[in-house]
Amino acid sequence: QVQLVESGGGLVQPGGSLRLSCVASGRTFSSYVMGWFRQAPGSEREFVASITFHGSSAYYAVSVKGRFTISRDNAKNTVYLQMNSLTPEETAVYYCAAARRWTNYGRNRNEYESWGQGTQVTVSS
Repeated sequence: QVQLVESGGGLVQPGGSLRLSCVASGRTFSSYVMGWFRQAPGSEREFVASITFHGSSAYYAVSVKGRFTISRDNAKNTVYLQMNSLTPEETAVYYCAAARRWTNYGRNRNEYESWGQGTQVTVSS
């Protein structure tokens, strides 16, 4: 397993942008599919975006497609989530996660074996 540490969360106004980062420990980062999930209070943890081992393919939840971009830099053991045009409804704790297989476009949280501690994103005026 890898250890994951997210950063970049904070308070942003509606319509604003944030970039989240997630740094992984170890030397096998490129062996993992990476995903971003989020969880609002009282809600299930939901899929946001995923990216394949070397970044050749990415997949997004319908609600964020066109506004969010997932990317990775394997030389830095880091995956990013650029979030634009944020809405208050997207206030949540955002988690990055690592999986060894690319199945179901990375949407299934049960496929992920390692999770970060989460970073809070609050969208409010």
